[in-house]
Amino acid sequence: MCAVGKTEQTWPAPDWAQPWNAPFAEAGEAVRSACEQGVPLPQALTQRVGAAGPRFVPQTELPEGMAYERFIFDTGSVPTREGLHDFFNGLCWQRFPATKRLLNRLQAAEIQQAGVGQVRGPVRDAITLFDENAVLLQAPDALWDALIAREWPRLFVELRPLWAQARLVLFGHALLEKLVAPYKSITGHVYREPVPLALGDDLAAWDAWLAARLTAAELGAKPFTPLPVLGVPGWCLANEDPAYYEDAGVFRPRRVPA
Repeated sequence: MCAVGKTEQTWPAPDWAQPWNAPFAEAGEAVRSACEQGVPLPQALTQRVGAAGPRFVPQTELPEGMAYERFIFDTGSVPTREGLHDFFNGLCWQRFPATKRLLNRLQAAEIQQAGVGQVRGPVRDAITLFDENAVLLQAPDALWDALIAREWPRLFVELRPLWAQARLVLFGHALLEKLVAPYKSITGHVYREPVPLALGDDLAAWDAWLAARLTAAELGAKPFTPLPVLGVPGWCLANEDPAYYEDAGVFRPRRVPA
């Protein structure tokens, strides 16, 4: 634990050596270092994201009664609290700026149309789920087939060598926050559209591709499939034992319609 920011709040440092943190490690270390030197988190994020991204501002700048998403859309500023959740949100803005802007536009459009009520509705719920918990996957077809069918032993044991050809990137900032203190049942929601293999490992290209294809209608149809992320080969030492995947409380079979 270490003091972070002028508010003297404390939050644990992420382990940047973990594979799920790799896409965010460089920016994350820089922001974290600035915070440890007394720079408030909103200011540290703004300095790192640069002119191309949004401005991060203290949560107190969000007017009472105004929707968070609407404020971002109207002002280009992201209300930010000191802590891991908003820290990772800022890093996701830095890594996926086009997609984050798109999600915000879609949220603002839904608010404009339906207002802010006690129930957000299916589209806003799905946008929030994507923003908080989405996983992006680039992988051979055989892995996709096993994932969609939730054939966990096939996905992680029989087809394990194929994972060397796959790339998994976490988009959801709440998911990244949970993995600061990993536990077996942490589950992400994989976006069911495969990232094109032609994009390679260029995450800027992933961002552009994703921002060009996501729509409110598609998100409202909940295009996700669950993935216990610590089942991914190389993401947890314990999963080298095939018995790891026999835990039906975590690796649940696909429901068969009655």
